[in-house]
Amino acid sequence: MPNQNKPLNLKDVAQILGVSTATVSNAFNRPNQLSERLRERILKECEQLGYHGPNLAARSLRRGKSDVVAVVLADSLGYSFSDPVASQFMQGVSEVLAQHNKQLLLLSSQVGGKEQNSAESLPDGFIFYGAPSGDCEKRIMRMGKPAVAVDFKSESAMKLVQIEDHIAARDVALHAFKTHTDNVAVLGMRLIQSDRVCRLTSADLEGQLNDVAHRRLRGYIEAAQSAGIDLPPHMVWHVPVNSPENAEIAAREILTTRPLPQTVLCMSDVLALSVLRVAKSLNINIPGDVQIVGFDGISESERCDPPLTTVCQQSIEKGRIAAEMLLSDSEQTVTTVGTELVTRGTTR
Repeated sequence: MPNQNKPLNLKDVAQILGVSTATVSNAFNRPNQLSERLRERILKECEQLGYHGPNLAARSLRRGKSDVVAVVLADSLGYSFSDPVASQFMQGVSEVLAQHNKQLLLLSSQVGGKEQNSAESLPDGFIFYGAPSGDCEKRIMRMGKPAVAVDFKSESAMKLVQIEDHIAARDVALHAFKTHTDNVAVLGMRLIQSDRVCRLTSADLEGQLNDVAHRRLRGYIEAAQSAGIDLPPHMVWHVPVNSPENAEIAAREILTTRPLPQTVLCMSDVLALSVLRVAKSLNINIPGDVQIVGFDGISESERCDPPLTTVCQQSIEKGRIAAEMLLSDSEQTVTTVGTELVTRGTTR
């Protein structure tokens, strides 16, 4: 008889019920292999024994796969759930995984420890959404499992899904600059290592960083130079977190600057919508006094008043493509997702 102090395993249950281990396993995992009557009897008796099915972790070890795909987030889980762009991306990933009968595991690269290492050992493959923190990437890539990088170029031999941030930012700025603009402000995100909302200095612009924020900033600067517009460092604001609370602090500074900027280029729709809210509270006419452009194409950008001029980066489609690339045997290593300039009522 099985030890009553230990949880029952598949072999124990089969012995008690007087059937094979395959019969018990089929009752849980392959119902078409049994008659409905037999399956119902097995499941009912298992429930009475307190047995709820084969151990998934053990089964994964035997099969050499878990049917789980991890999305490794650059940010915390809490932030990623609140960020509309990250939510759209994960929606796209989830749609593809469901079609392939895969499960989704969310991990944050900001978390370490034994529990994180244990969770990282489970997935069959990884999608890195944004450049991960610390040694997370190296630690995961040592396992030799397939991986896809999204929106950053990895030092590892990963497949890559990206958009042309630099070109899209330049194009949306040039659209705004078609009307006469003397003073321009940029509301950026994570441009420097600081947890404060602040303006940049000349020293902050030195170096050639290649993350999303700096690619977009480079596009804005090139557009300003092309249009003959001065864009000094002190007219570029750094926001440490892409959140309305941080954005509204910067927006109030921008919109109380004299002379008033005629165009505010924002690196996300969340930032741009915050500028729009503050402008309304200050009775600043949009776009008559100030033009505002965003970046991302979240649904709220269509519903605000006036609707926001922005760059749609197709985040849901980006998630679908990342998941398909991870699951496919294709030799294609880089996919560039197209963006669309959407002109609406916040520009003239």
